[in-house]
Amino acid sequence: MNSSQDHVVGGEASPGSRLPSGVVWLTGLSGSGKTTMATELERRLRGQGQRVFVLDGDKVRQGLCSDLGFSAEDRKENIRRIAEVARLFADAGLICIVAFISPYRADRARARSLLPSGRFVEVYLNAPLEVCERRDPKGLYARARAGQIQAFTGISAPYEPPLEPELELRTDKLTIEECASLLVQKVTGCLLGGPVC
Repeated sequence: MNSSQDHVVGGEASPGSRLPSGVVWLTGLSGSGKTTMATELERRLRGQGQRVFVLDGDKVRQGLCSDLGFSAEDRKENIRRIAEVARLFADAGLICIVAFISPYRADRARARSLLPSGRFVEVYLNAPLEVCERRDPKGLYARARAGQIQAFTGISAPYEPPLEPELELRTDKLTIEECASLLVQKVTGCLLGGPVC
């Protein structure tokens, strides 16, 4: 077996074989399912023996980026820092899953530019605003509508959907299981440089 492609069975890496490192960037509105999908992708990849680390927006905002607000400039700096950290994880041989709203296309493009070709997988978790508001797990939309949160993405600040993501998941129409299966297949295919990507 000379090719890493030989280790792929049914769109997933066989147990014990390692995928090349890279960054899986999950983007979408608050409530679109980024953290849920990041957690499920991490669980499945670890089950295949992959080395994985998740960078979640809420957690990183409490530490590395706790000095930043939500202005356009602060959001840009937030994503710049995360992209650099994600690159370091990829350089260390891990698959880094990033779960951030990351509302601006230019910032996501800058993050992509830090990785070699084929090592950045952008995944758009597409759920309509009204669905995300209905889910509202943290009560943020209600607070934004009440004027208690300024510059809230989707309400009083813009979100620029990806134009050509490697994968778009309609999390309002697909189950978690369906989304996770598509996600694992796409990530595996992309990182191996196969036709799936």
